[in-house]
Amino acid sequence: MKHVIGLIVCSLLLFSCKTDTKKEYTYENDVEEKETQATPKILTTAEAIAKANGFDNWKKVKQIKFTFNVDRDSSHYERTWSWKPKKSEITLTTAKDTISYNRAAIDSTSIRADQGFINDKYWLLAPFNLVWDQNNFTSTHNVKAIAPISSKEMQKFTIVYNNEGGYTPGDAYDFYFEGDFKIKEWVFREKNKPEPSLITSWEDYENFKGILIAKTHRKNEGNWKLHFTDIEVVME
Repeated sequence: MKHVIGLIVCSLLLFSCKTDTKKEYTYENDVEEKETQATPKILTTAEAIAKANGFDNWKKVKQIKFTFNVDRDSSHYERTWSWKPKKSEITLTTAKDTISYNRAAIDSTSIRADQGFINDKYWLLAPFNLVWDQNNFTSTHNVKAIAPISSKEMQKFTIVYNNEGGYTPGDAYDFYFEGDFKIKEWVFREKNKPEPSLITSWEDYENFKGILIAKTHRKNEGNWKLHFTDIEVVME
């Protein structure tokens, strides 16, 4: 919190300005206001997917904790994150170390941790990243496509990230979903190559205080599973 007193003073000044200024009433203003209130916003595909997963509730999230796990045959890897999105404060905990940093001040000691955070957070909240990143990719929406794992007919939303910016520019993702706009399967294509780099399911959905999260992702082949445990969402 900074300059609290100054903020209070500014708020009082703004309140005074509002109370001293009167809006002239006209019929045209009244009609325009009613039309604005009555006309629902048309969602983009990205917004519809995010909204279906509880994006409207994200603004109330104070902190989110989760453990990112990968099981491959007999091996297991995990790392735990604590994220305060409004403060950009992040803590990484592994079996070997604990690192805390702020995303507004990433340096040589925290950049590798942040690369891991961006990866794990994307798996956890990819539907929300479609809104957060929408100025950084191009997209196409096919209303009929065959999902790669189930072979079911679904909708397909493809995004291709710009070739500049971020840790992995130029990557592409194909999201497969049905009428509920919840992701069922996806394909990751490194550098927008035609062939898939990774194909997994999206399953085991659970509601965490209005935030819908797919806790389990399985590859279309082999003994491989990425899953989340110890998920905790703290609201304001």
